[in-house]
Amino acid sequence: MRGEGRIPAGLVALALGGFGIGLTEFVILGLLPEVATDFRVTIPQAGFLVSGYALSVAVGGVLVTAGTAHLRPKRVLVGLMVLFVLGNLLSAVAETYSVMMAGRVVAALCHGAFFGIGSVLAASLVPPDRKARAVSIMFLGLTVANVLGVPLGTFLGQSLGWRSTFWTITAIGVVALVGLVAFIPDRVADTRPHGQLRRELAAFRNGQVWLSILVTVFGFGAMFGAFTYVAPILTDVAGFPEDAIPWLLVLFGVGLFVGNLVGGRAADVDLDRTLLTLLGCLTVVLVGFAVVVGNPWAAGGALFLLGAVGFASVPGMQIRVLEFASAAPTLASGVNISAFNLGNAIGAWIGGVTITAGLGYRSPIVVGAALAVVALVVMAFAAGSHRRSVQRQAFAPLTSSTIAH
Repeated sequence: MRGEGRIPAGLVALALGGFGIGLTEFVILGLLPEVATDFRVTIPQAGFLVSGYALSVAVGGVLVTAGTAHLRPKRVLVGLMVLFVLGNLLSAVAETYSVMMAGRVVAALCHGAFFGIGSVLAASLVPPDRKARAVSIMFLGLTVANVLGVPLGTFLGQSLGWRSTFWTITAIGVVALVGLVAFIPDRVADTRPHGQLRRELAAFRNGQVWLSILVTVFGFGAMFGAFTYVAPILTDVAGFPEDAIPWLLVLFGVGLFVGNLVGGRAADVDLDRTLLTLLGCLTVVLVGFAVVVGNPWAAGGALFLLGAVGFASVPGMQIRVLEFASAAPTLASGVNISAFNLGNAIGAWIGGVTITAGLGYRSPIVVGAALAVVALVVMAFAAGSHRRSVQRQAFAPLTSSTIAH
């Protein structure tokens, strides 16, 4: 990307690592029956392998990033990928449910910190006007994992046994590890000065960092509040047959892919305006989804738009935190990755509450729309506050000069 259209090899290695991590997180959804049968547990018990992973991501994204703040970023990233490989290897050879859970937890510990530190490194590999695009390329691995990796991983696991999928993910991790070692330049891996953790924590004194994190929580929660229950929404409300669901998920994944690329480019042009526009569009898409979900064709189109608009804001959300924590961005970046997972959990939980209350499968979409409105309000406040701050700073020298004159 330093040349016209040229992508640094280190960025490709980061994207491959993101692909493997995304595959680890989501492919288990399609393999729960096989895993449950093998370990002689119920489907809900097997589902703890999903929630346990998500909780480990939320916790590990903060603790691991904080604990490694004084180390070289490249060395930390390589160590995290080693952890990822070991976790998936443990899952592949697990003979008991508890060992499988341990493997999931170990692999998850690298998730938040990898994307947090990786975002900082990705942004440093390109010119300043391409930072959001660089982050979007790293997250591209995560979207490709949803579009192609999860269906193929599920097919592989159903054909050759679920362990074959985790052996494949382990191999992907090894290739990504080699790429990180070979292609992340030494110049972006300078030794951190003493007291780096204190400097990282000081970044949270900036109110814009906290506002950006809140935008992430509510904005990402809006998309996943609806998407978590997409299968029963599409079958029970839209009227699709069950065998159409995998193809509809691919359609959603294509939306993620397109939105990620477009959103990254737009955020490089005007970050705050892009986020305000996308969150406004997300609100409209979710409201429209709730209205037209009874029509299969309209529901399919809304699902694509949900993926595109929902994920288009992700590069901007991550870059905004990096911009306002620029003096010490690593921990703030990791916390924001945890915020994505927190938003995921909040959206899914509230959506589940509404379904349990008897409001039907359309209700999680309405929950998503409400969360999108909250994200839009917070983003509008953050953008306005930042704009006023910039204007005051620009006006202050003029005032001082006038008084002196």
